[in-house]
Amino acid sequence: MSQTLADDLPDGSGTKALRVWLKSSGYARRLLLGESGDPWADGAAKYLSFFSQARGLLRADVAEVDLGDLFRSWVHRHPALRADMASKKRVTYPLRRMLEEEGPRQLLDEVTEAVAANLQAQVPMVLVMPAPGAWLAEAQQMVDRPAEVDDDAVEDAAMYMADFLRCVSARPVGGLLVEEGASPGPASRYSPILNAAKHYRWAVVGRDVSPESAAVFDATIGTDASAQGRDVSLDLFGQGTLPDIGAGQFAFAEIPVGHAPEAVLDAIAQLRG
Repeated sequence: MSQTLADDLPDGSGTKALRVWLKSSGYARRLLLGESGDPWADGAAKYLSFFSQARGLLRADVAEVDLGDLFRSWVHRHPALRADMASKKRVTYPLRRMLEEEGPRQLLDEVTEAVAANLQAQVPMVLVMPAPGAWLAEAQQMVDRPAEVDDDAVEDAAMYMADFLRCVSARPVGGLLVEEGASPGPASRYSPILNAAKHYRWAVVGRDVSPESAAVFDATIGTDASAQGRDVSLDLFGQGTLPDIGAGQFAFAEIPVGHAPEAVLDAIAQLRG
């Protein structure tokens, strides 16, 4: 394995290291901290303790740090920020104001430094973030507004997100996972994020992207057979039949939050074959 995601993405030769990518933050949080637990609440040391325990349980080929979780925690614990996010009527303002906040930037910088030291370059550290349109909608909903998303607002959101990523540009981040919402956005408007990632030499993977957007990503994750990352979550945890994973593909699974630990371990063992 490598600390750089681009080096581990399968290329059809069968020699690359990435075989199983697990999304597990919700499940691990419930299991290790309880229903209301928050690994982001008490600084980088607490987060690292949570991260190392979760990694010890699951041993995935990718180590995720979820930026959506970071900001949900921060906004929940800082009502003054939430009020400020609601103070202007522009569609993009809640997300812009949230991402400008200095506290989450400092915390993420400390967390990525600690996580990288813990990983010792054994697997890539990947930052997980909602796609621009999805995050734009979520930020509006945080301040009790109906979600309004259009292409121009998506491009502005991508610009704010790219600016935010500068706070960890000096850390050994391996790549980005951009997760679409129910309606995949126009990835042609994601250029600020894609250009920043290219500058930092981070691979960018898109989850649940539209077919016409797939080409802008280094890899995609989805249920379609053509996706480099085959999302087998429903088959794996719903007692379905796992699809064949080709030499140029890897398996991706999101662990259900409420799944029993024994069943999770059995499912992962099945996935690894």
